[in-house]
Amino acid sequence: MTDKPRTQGATVRLTGLPNAGKTTIARFLSDRLRAEGHRVEVLDGDEIRRFLSAGLGFSRADRHINVQRVGLVSEVLARNGVLSVVPVIAPYADSREAVRLRHERSGTPYVEIHVATPVEVCRERDVKGLYARQAAGGLTGLTGVDDPYEAPADPELMLTTQDRTPPDSADAVYAVPAARGLV
Repeated sequence: MTDKPRTQGATVRLTGLPNAGKTTIARFLSDRLRAEGHRVEVLDGDEIRRFLSAGLGFSRADRHINVQRVGLVSEVLARNGVLSVVPVIAPYADSREAVRLRHERSGTPYVEIHVATPVEVCRERDVKGLYARQAAGGLTGLTGVDDPYEAPADPELMLTTQDRTPPDSADAVYAVPAARGLV
């Protein structure tokens, strides 16, 4: 650990399908960043949905509101010297772009990582049983299956996770803000 805390903040958004590996990568990444002396917060999509966005559904409008809320919190944290790691599906390009523009307007560094795990691999992982529930007819609106996911057109990194370990994936993500001098 360093003697002096670091004060540069940034948002590192991990976007991708359910079960792509976003949260797992975020945990490994945040552990490394903390060990280096960074102030880090992980804004996990499930936790955000339970608390900050409680009451929102999964319509396009509600998903947009959720992404904007998370974007505001991450931008405020980042402006105040925190590395904000955001593993949230954020299925719509216009919602993610609005968050990027908010960061640009405030001069806050923003990094977008597309965790581009194929839906077949996500379905096999099915950590939360979402794909099984959808296949059985008990769930509709599953992103990437019967609801759209608009992949980022120009992410700073397109990361496939099916052929690498979570620590290797976190290292690949770490390299992006490191190359920009943010860590």
